[in-house]
Amino acid sequence: MNQIAKDWVDYEVIDAGGKEKLERWNDVILRRPDPVAIWPVDNPGPWKKADAVYHRSNKGGGQWEYKKQIRPEWVISYKDLLFKISPTGFKHTGLFPEQASNWDFIMKAIRQAKTERPEREIRVLNLFAYTGGATMAAAKAGADEVIHLDASKGINAWAKENMELNHLEDKKIRFLIDDALKFIRREQRRGRTYQGIIMDPPSYGRGPNGEVWKLEDNIYELINEAQKILADDGLFFIVNLYTTGFPLSTLRQTLERTIVRHHGGFVETGETLLPVTAEHAVLPCGLFGRWTSFPTPAERIEEAMVQDFD
Repeated sequence: MNQIAKDWVDYEVIDAGGKEKLERWNDVILRRPDPVAIWPVDNPGPWKKADAVYHRSNKGGGQWEYKKQIRPEWVISYKDLLFKISPTGFKHTGLFPEQASNWDFIMKAIRQAKTERPEREIRVLNLFAYTGGATMAAAKAGADEVIHLDASKGINAWAKENMELNHLEDKKIRFLIDDALKFIRREQRRGRTYQGIIMDPPSYGRGPNGEVWKLEDNIYELINEAQKILADDGLFFIVNLYTTGFPLSTLRQTLERTIVRHHGGFVETGETLLPVTAEHAVLPCGLFGRWTSFPTPAERIEEAMVQDFD
């Protein structure tokens, strides 16, 4: 089952092609590389309206070319969430808009659980948390505690700004700079568990003390260790992957062999997509895998089909 972040107002993929995408971030138009948009651009006209263009360097990295003066930072909203946007030297802007589908899921799951049992304590762990889209969603929905963990001090500072924008200072959000796997194992020893776990691991990276991370070598171990701190009354476990070429079936089997084997429940996997205004197309933005303790609508449909077949 694929998921598409289609409810944006302040963000839009205007067009995509030629291994680039043309985006509107509120009233700012940015043109950035996107390797999956391999088809040619049909209409080059709108692309000439970009306020800034990111050019990759043959030596790695790249730089922005500003066609007009724009603000160094600004704010966009998604429903009742607010985020600071700022073009960085690594082409990113501080937010992955396609993750809005997961924010919706997280908020609905937490609010429903709180409605059913208001006294229930819900703790959420957000690993590789970046600037905190999922952190803010969980806190806004009523999570009793959210652990926001990222290896970058600067990124955590950005996430704290997003917390302030959303007026969530009174919520229990803990911002930690740590290696994800080491933190998980410490939580195991402490006997701490979480009702919700979210992870958005990079293809390759280094921890705060130089620890090397390579997704295809480490993802199974990470998920398997993390499921050990999933509470018996856990609600969800979400994995987002951006590694090109990683098989969707491998992600699904990993979740089934780790989380389902120990906790039961349900798994769904698919592509995360963004709508493209031009020609009503879609832009692939990675993979997601989601474990839940309750069947999602897609799973209920699949179960009904199996029953009908039987």
